[in-house]
Amino acid sequence: MRFNKLTLLLATAFIALAYLIYPADDPYKHRQVNRIASAENNFTLPIEPHISQVTRPKETFSFPIKLGEVGPSNSLYSGPKQYPFYCMTIDSKLGQPLVDNLQGFGVPVYEDINKQSKIIGHSKDCLVKSQLHFFYLDKADRLVKLKPEQFNSISQLAQAKQPLQLFRAEQGSINRFIYTIAMAITPEELGTRVESSLWNKRLIYQFNGGSGIGFRQGRQKAVKIISNRLAQIQAGYAVISSSGNRTSYTYNMLLAEDTARRVKLNFVSLFGEPLYTVGIGGSGGGLAQYLIAQNSQGILDGLIPQYSYPDMLSQTIYALDCDLLNNYFTFRDKGNSRWQQWDQRKLLEGMNTLHDFPQRIAFLQPVAQLMAGMVPSFPQGNSECINGYFGLSTFIHNPRQGFLRSFFSEDVVEQTNWNYWEDMAWLFKRDQHGLVQSTWDNEGVQYGLRALKQKQITLTEFVHINRYIGGWKEQHQMQPESIVMPFGRKLPLWLSLWGSDNITEYDEVLAHAPRHSASLAAIEAAYRGGQVFIGQLDLPIIDVRHYLEEKLDMHHMSASFSARLRLLEANGHYENQVIWVAKRDYDPSVQAFALMDKWLQKRKENPALTASQARPEQLQDACFDEQGKVIAKGRGVWHGKWNNEREGSCAQHYAIFSNSRIQAEGPWQGSIFKCQTIPVEQAIKQGVYGDIDISSQLAQLKEIFANGVCDYSKMDAGRPSDI
Repeated sequence: MRFNKLTLLLATAFIALAYLIYPADDPYKHRQVNRIASAENNFTLPIEPHISQVTRPKETFSFPIKLGEVGPSNSLYSGPKQYPFYCMTIDSKLGQPLVDNLQGFGVPVYEDINKQSKIIGHSKDCLVKSQLHFFYLDKADRLVKLKPEQFNSISQLAQAKQPLQLFRAEQGSINRFIYTIAMAITPEELGTRVESSLWNKRLIYQFNGGSGIGFRQGRQKAVKIISNRLAQIQAGYAVISSSGNRTSYTYNMLLAEDTARRVKLNFVSLFGEPLYTVGIGGSGGGLAQYLIAQNSQGILDGLIPQYSYPDMLSQTIYALDCDLLNNYFTFRDKGNSRWQQWDQRKLLEGMNTLHDFPQRIAFLQPVAQLMAGMVPSFPQGNSECINGYFGLSTFIHNPRQGFLRSFFSEDVVEQTNWNYWEDMAWLFKRDQHGLVQSTWDNEGVQYGLRALKQKQITLTEFVHINRYIGGWKEQHQMQPESIVMPFGRKLPLWLSLWGSDNITEYDEVLAHAPRHSASLAAIEAAYRGGQVFIGQLDLPIIDVRHYLEEKLDMHHMSASFSARLRLLEANGHYENQVIWVAKRDYDPSVQAFALMDKWLQKRKENPALTASQARPEQLQDACFDEQGKVIAKGRGVWHGKWNNEREGSCAQHYAIFSNSRIQAEGPWQGSIFKCQTIPVEQAIKQGVYGDIDISSQLAQLKEIFANGVCDYSKMDAGRPSDI
């Protein structure tokens, strides 16, 4: 049954009426970027044969940055600046950025930001003067900023032996991003820059996560940096960080490395060399540690990645499958009741699904189906593909999508390609349409192959899935999603749900929906440029995460074991990586810092020891309950399907799920961007289909996979043989 034009007209009228009742707010319009600056040439580090083997150039900026002055604007070795670039110094409580041009490039700078009456110039590079801020912890454990005129009274309170915890934060700009240096101080050190009697000579580099596509400076508030690492700062650690090391604002790992190196150099120029530097950070802040530690030396000595992935590019392999599958379930095979049973979706998606788990955006499905002329239905469950990855395929992959927030004028939005791949412009080549090439590919992928071999889906269903699932259209063919915001930007209506307008349709001539083929040159560059974690890393790693599978959170367990398998492949062992998993009520990070200290001190005492040899005996793989009690620990507790071993006690307690490519019989290490293919007949001979007789559907499979099916016994087609 299809709805008539009157129904669609009524739906359109409803949306129009909602616009009038609930006008969308636009808090950024007075600070929009209206004109794009041109990037000047800047040195880019060569990547041959691998970026880890290339010597970094000598520093050209004279650190430390003087108070009241600005840090370097151009990076040292990560190439030209990206424009447009939105300044967020105001969001970071640092005031307006400095005027750097009068030609209208970048954000406007006002004579009085509160009145927004007179524009005195513009800022394209978002520079801000280095400055000091001081805080104390009040009785409610809130950080309160001190004014200079309060310093004397605070000192008097200290002399009266009233306990006070004081902190200093230095902030400014390096590589256009906001940096922070934070530590605890004594009352006598109020107003000073380098006095540091409470510093224990240990340094933490705070990384942060999020999904970003560049084009923003990012916010970094000193209060948040101190609050997030309060226990460690109180124990004497110093903490440094940069908005350039938050993946919400860039996934350019060369720029992130360049920035982290300079932030640390600024710190060392002020306070001297620390005993060691340990990284910490979740999600994108976890993968950034893996990549920066693999690609470079001198920044990190130990890693505490939280909720980590091995790298972003590997995550896109299956993350960009999610909306293909959601589109298939919702629109292309809606008549099959199997997919309304949420545990059945897991057979294709691999990640967790739950019946009766509410969707925040459940109302969008019937709206989108109605607008597509279909009988609407309301979802009765949820999946990690929806709960964790909703909207990311559009945000990450579609160059025409742009920001839902109006940081940039319509003209600037129209002139810019808005996706994650554009952040890789320093590394990947542009195609004939001027778009940065991507590494995502699904040619030859047999979705649901594992379920077919285990007789959990029928051969007919397997063929239907692979015939109709399709792939993402070429970037130059993509259009903005149909999104309206009648209730403001916090509640957008996605009428083209699951990116449906940007997924290839069934082709009558081909007899299937075409798949997408990636650039081999881009994949090779991704490996050589260090955007892929290949496991070549000999530093101590305590990989920490909360167990979030029952919450359908995107930070799934299998990612830690993907990194582990890559360490094993590269080094023949993974003894320098410890994996800890706990219930959400218990945070093992404090314990991780204590044991990391022992680990790094032992390496400091004997530099000849490898990370594996220096690992403390008590530091083992483990899982914890909500009170922090150890459920199990030791070798083998995490064994399971990921390494073809009998399931260990921790894996029995905290289930490890897979993903769509593993369900297509790809490897658990998740490092195949573009598979090497073989003809279907050869796949039969090699036992790819197990004991399933596919002869009745052989002709159909040969139509769908005219270029062959994935042979996962071979390495990635785009991986250079010399790496």
